[in-house]
Amino acid sequence: MINNSGRRKAAVARVYLKEGSGQITVNNKTLEIYFPLAWHQTSVQAPFALTSNDNKYDVMVNVRGGGISGQAEAIRLGISKALVEIDAEFKPVLRHAGFMTRDSRVVERKKSGQKKARKRFQFSKR
Repeated sequence: MINNSGRRKAAVARVYLKEGSGQITVNNKTLEIYFPLAWHQTSVQAPFALTSNDNKYDVMVNVRGGGISGQAEAIRLGISKALVEIDAEFKPVLRHAGFMTRDSRVVERKKSGQKKARKRFQFSKR
């Protein structure tokens, strides 16, 4: 069993890969139940499709924090890193697709004296 972690925004995913029939379980739910949108499902399954490993590995994921999109991309990174641990020849393909890089963009903090992170309060001359 191979385990790895992936992160995106505030989401942290712990991914466990083992040989099997292609079953993906996220927080003890099936992929289709946890991610009802097809875009998130294809994002999670993309590393397998890219490396032609469909239905070869069972995946068990524990994911916390962030939103649905951040969690899906964190799982994608964790799966990609685990596949590279299995076979290093997958790394150039996954890196070219952008799956091996942790997307470090996070929400900017709100500053005091401002309405939001960058938006100011309305200026009144008089």
